[in-house]
Amino acid sequence: MTDNTTATRKLDPVTFEVLRRGFDYACERMSQVLQKASFSPIIYDMVDFSSAVFDPDVELIGQTANCPVHIAAMHYSARASLAKFPRETLADGDVVILNDPYLGGTHTPDVTLTTPIYFEGDLIGYAVSRAHWTDVGQTMDSHIAGEGFRLPPVKLASAGVLNRDLMDIIKNGTRTPQYVEGDVQAQLASLWACRDEMRRLAQRYGVDVMREGMREILDYTQRRTQKAIEQIPDGVYYGEDYIDSDGYSEEPVRIKVKLEVSGDRIHVDMTGSDKQCLGPINSPLANTVSAIYYSLKFFLDPQAPANAGMYRQIDFTVPEGSWLNPIWPAPTLGCTTAASSKVTGGIWSAIATAIPDRSVASTYADANWFTASVIDPATDENHVFSDLPAGGWGGTPFNDGMHVTMDPLGNCQNLPAETAEMLFPLRYNSFQMIEDSAGAGRYRGGAGVRMEVEFIGTGQIITMESSRTREGSPGTNGGGAGSRQKQLRRKKDGSLETVGGLDDDGNWLPQMLGGIHFKAGESFVFESGGGGGWGDPFTRDAELVAEDVRNEVVSRARAESDYGVVLTDDLRVDAEATRAARAAH
Repeated sequence: MTDNTTATRKLDPVTFEVLRRGFDYACERMSQVLQKASFSPIIYDMVDFSSAVFDPDVELIGQTANCPVHIAAMHYSARASLAKFPRETLADGDVVILNDPYLGGTHTPDVTLTTPIYFEGDLIGYAVSRAHWTDVGQTMDSHIAGEGFRLPPVKLASAGVLNRDLMDIIKNGTRTPQYVEGDVQAQLASLWACRDEMRRLAQRYGVDVMREGMREILDYTQRRTQKAIEQIPDGVYYGEDYIDSDGYSEEPVRIKVKLEVSGDRIHVDMTGSDKQCLGPINSPLANTVSAIYYSLKFFLDPQAPANAGMYRQIDFTVPEGSWLNPIWPAPTLGCTTAASSKVTGGIWSAIATAIPDRSVASTYADANWFTASVIDPATDENHVFSDLPAGGWGGTPFNDGMHVTMDPLGNCQNLPAETAEMLFPLRYNSFQMIEDSAGAGRYRGGAGVRMEVEFIGTGQIITMESSRTREGSPGTNGGGAGSRQKQLRRKKDGSLETVGGLDDDGNWLPQMLGGIHFKAGESFVFESGGGGGWGDPFTRDAELVAEDVRNEVVSRARAESDYGVVLTDDLRVDAEATRAARAAH
């Protein structure tokens, strides 16, 4: 590795670190303001948003740990906004809005706002806020026009004054006008919070020192990334994954990944992945590239500052016309929640062959995002809400996988039952971990969850993206797979009907749902998957297996069949029987 940056460093370590944290803090302030001021539960409770600050060259220099799948994609949307409104034409307080997946967006509900930041006439950066709005009129469709309003770069505000005509158009295009203007105002306020913090830094250190800090921070992350890549043996490594279907065909949609490691660079090649689909799982390039970066970040010095310095060492090839780089008008609604998880799955399976001692087993590997509506029988008001049923993460070389945790694509949270029941005519009847859902292993996966939401009024699932319904999340290094995911309807008589995944007779139903109607008193039941296991289950500490049985993570029968651990009637390890069972394995 040739280090051509150290010799040009100008800042002392203290100034460097204060500036680095200052850029991150500006984003933290953005997120605090947005979360506290927003109107939509998917923003203030579920934390489906991201905040970032870019240098004058639109390079990421600071972010908050919100949705990783948003961050690199925001490069593309900010640059698309500036291509329409060049920097020399933008004034203080101008804000450009965009949600077009083909111009740097992800899926249509993710709406990005970009504003320049000036200090005494000098451009010192850009504040960018991306938030998932509850509804932009989206449905499951084979054409992106069916996925709600799609905004090209357009001025939302000029010199801080909101474009009322545009705001009225936006409110007319959503099922939740009571939320959207409050969310817009919250995003605007978050931009102004970032602007204020960046100006404080400029006031304290001066524009020249601040710009030098930006440059050195990018160089620092680049150097750390180079060193991390050099720890991976040179070679070519292959991985793959798939989504169960696109909702229109019953055929799986596959991703193929080739990782080529050479010195201090990685090339990610997705040639051979399936062509773009009729159904709404296609991933625009910005989303795919963002997923590539965050998937590798787990293994390339996770503690290094998260900025565009990492991107310099990663090359990618994503063929145009594939489902990971589609051509308009392919629908993209499931790109963040389904496609990006498969990018992670494919990359992680390739990484597992390169550095098996550091690899991790697959998570349940889908955000499982759904949007539903329900009519209040008392008022006839139609409500729209979203949720993200989480699942188990995979085992690692050091520890068991986490239970019921959001997929790596986001640091989002599920919708709290208390919030849902307060705002909507719903009843959350169940949210419980599923016994035997975790993949067996020396370090087992985390458990999935069974969630049941009762519609008090007439309701429907508007959209639902999921996968892992054909097979559970795979293990690694000899670990077992997690459980399959499943979607069901509980009728008023208590009987269950499978609407997505494998039914009791072994028939498989497409897992991408849309327009599934529920009568008042019926429930939507979602069973999320567990994470894959790491390592041979028969080498797991028998006492840990017994503890899992006592905690109802693993059943007594599966403890014996999957781990070779025999328990007494009081659920203690029968040491002699266990030795015999494991010896016979």
